Amino acid sequence: MRLNYTKVIGAGIAGTLVMTGVGLFVAPMMGLMKMNPADMLAMQMGHGAIFGWMAHLMIGVVLATLFASVANTRLPGPAPIRGALFAVAPWLMAQVAVMPMMGMGFFSGSVPVAMGSLVGHLMYGAVIGMVIGSAQP
Repeated sequence: MRLNYTKVIGAGIAGTLVMTGVGLFVAPMMGLMKMNPADMLAMQMGHGAIFGWMAHLMIGVVLATLFASVANTRLPGPAPIRGALFAVAPWLMAQVAVMPMMGMGFFSGSVPVAMGSLVGHLMYGAVIGMVIGSAQP
């Protein structure tokens, strides 16, 4: 299957922005701390916020490409559900590998924070699923 890369890149950026919005605005309404993955990445890289945003958006685009090329046609359900199901894998990887490397511990060191992150990832997945759909040109 040929991918529509414009659609996939747009999906990755849109999903990443929605996920970040969840961390910045929805998480505090749920009683959780503000979560900004771009700032966390910038801090870990030892560079300014622009580098964190570039890395965060790049990860979102790479994951959207992986979804479109591998998982989209293999997962059940409508496109947003397929995207959300796919997003559980990067969330799990973040919670078991990335967060401990960043000093936050397994599952962000806190079940509520890990659940807030899961909500953000599920929203990211639903958005990429909706935007990519069948990923046909």
